[in-house]
Amino acid sequence: MSDSNYEGGDYRAHPTAMLGRGSVVLAVLTVQALAFGALYVLGRPTLYVGVALCSAAVLGWRANDGWFGVASATFGVVLLLALGMPIAMFVARQNPSLIVETARSPDVQTMLILTVYGPLLATIVALLFGIPLAYLLARGFTGQAVVESLVDLPLVVPHSVAGILVLFGFGKRGLFPSISVLTTLTGMVLALTFVSAPFAVNTVREAFESVDSRLEYAARSHGAPPFETFLRVQLPLASRGVVTGGVLAWARGVSEFGAVAVVAYSVNFFNPLTGTETVSQHAPVFFFNTFTSSGLDEASAVAFVLLVLSAGIFLVVRLLTGNDSGSVL
Repeated sequence: MSDSNYEGGDYRAHPTAMLGRGSVVLAVLTVQALAFGALYVLGRPTLYVGVALCSAAVLGWRANDGWFGVASATFGVVLLLALGMPIAMFVARQNPSLIVETARSPDVQTMLILTVYGPLLATIVALLFGIPLAYLLARGFTGQAVVESLVDLPLVVPHSVAGILVLFGFGKRGLFPSISVLTTLTGMVLALTFVSAPFAVNTVREAFESVDSRLEYAARSHGAPPFETFLRVQLPLASRGVVTGGVLAWARGVSEFGAVAVVAYSVNFFNPLTGTETVSQHAPVFFFNTFTSSGLDEASAVAFVLLVLSAGIFLVVRLLTGNDSGSVL
């Protein structure tokens, strides 16, 4: 980008501006972390709320939006505190030795494999069949409202009810009576696909809707058939939305408890790393079982390991899908 564009106001795409903004963000985060750590050590973590509000007010004022910027930043940081403080307090109160012991446990490692593997299979299924559906929804058709309602239905169905629906739909008297659903990886994947498919379909549909229709018209006018136009024009342009939908579907699957607890409380599955059949539990079920049998300390160590794994995978995916300007999903 030329300097003239930078002077014209498009500073966000300028490399120097990006570097400067990244340094400011890093500095602000470092100060906040140090402030919280110091107040936590002093036994006064409540005072950090005042530090965060003052910091937000200063940043809002420096954004050159006057009192409106101050008010927006201050109100916004209240929600950020509600989201971030539980995580910060949870991390600060962990026992490092217990976390290491938990992470080295074979049962926990098997659980983590299942927790990544099962939702990943469900995400692949949701995208494989959801991308064509999202494409059709983006283009529009007769009766679309009914289909959209059916796609969105799992969002409002209670989680345990979703598991019951999967049993009725795919159990012994369901569509495929020869398929074993209870306590199997197949049943787990079906349950996770049911609850995560709306995130994949809706996100991919929005991505297709954002593609400029003139590009499709140009490809078709040059003789490209519909499938080639979809494969070489529309799908690549919507690829970021596809990845985002996949990440959201995977994250939804990782966090699912009710449907999996009904369909597959304990899962018999083939461990791809060891090459053997084994039995384990999906992470939320494993956490609940650990909490009820061993107490809060052991359960929180399991939760910490899962939190680190999920955040790490999510961060890697977002960094790998960042565009040239350095932004992420």
